[in-house]
Amino acid sequence: MPLAPGTRIGTYEITSLLGKGGMGEVYRARDAKLGRDVAVKVLPAAMVANPERLARFQREAKVLAALNHPNIATVYALEEFEGGKALIMELVDGAPIQGPLPVDQAVKVAIQIADALEAAHEQGIVHRDLKPANIYVEHGRVKIGDIGLSKFISISRRSAQTQSVGTVYYMAPEIAHGRYGHEVDVYAMGVMLCEMLTGKVPFDGETTGEILMKQLTQAPDLSAIPTHLRPVVARALEKDPTQRT
Repeated sequence: MPLAPGTRIGTYEITSLLGKGGMGEVYRARDAKLGRDVAVKVLPAAMVANPERLARFQREAKVLAALNHPNIATVYALEEFEGGKALIMELVDGAPIQGPLPVDQAVKVAIQIADALEAAHEQGIVHRDLKPANIYVEHGRVKIGDIGLSKFISISRRSAQTQSVGTVYYMAPEIAHGRYGHEVDVYAMGVMLCEMLTGKVPFDGETTGEILMKQLTQAPDLSAIPTHLRPVVARALEKDPTQRT
């Protein structure tokens, strides 16, 4: 049951529901102590009830809080309340990225995403669910949300194209075999760069199965991408994760 406006979690007062899905409910809240708005992500009950998964999440949340990267939504705290546990995060009001974008703008966005991913990967954190809905642009600055969280959710039902972890358009081929190294983020970024430059994902289809089969077997058509950027996108979309950037 959604939390009502006025509900308090620690020093944070819920003001409105922002959205909900496989990763839990997300609310806007007011930090009474510091006088700022924050995002409050209430963790799914199934995860809270699993001591091993919860312990792993708490360890990773500490690493995320220490990242302090300008292109990653900041984690402020992990709070406990009567209904469960909630992650307190930076509230990002920017709009999700959408293509096609001018080439220079697409490259600037991609560089910021890559910089954030590099910082996360160096700390052993893989996003696993990188897609435009998790990338926000606010006054020219990119912010990545939900980084490091999706590995703790076994099934996400945020869209018809979502199964296991990640959205099918952005899922690297090796995910079909249960491999989730940092290379899956590189692949997803390659898909997003293609989408930012052309307005289309490299693999589309009528069904999830059709799209997945194309991810596994077909080479992407990169003819619409500017010539000087094709090698960058092509390498990010390599089927073999060891051959990616």
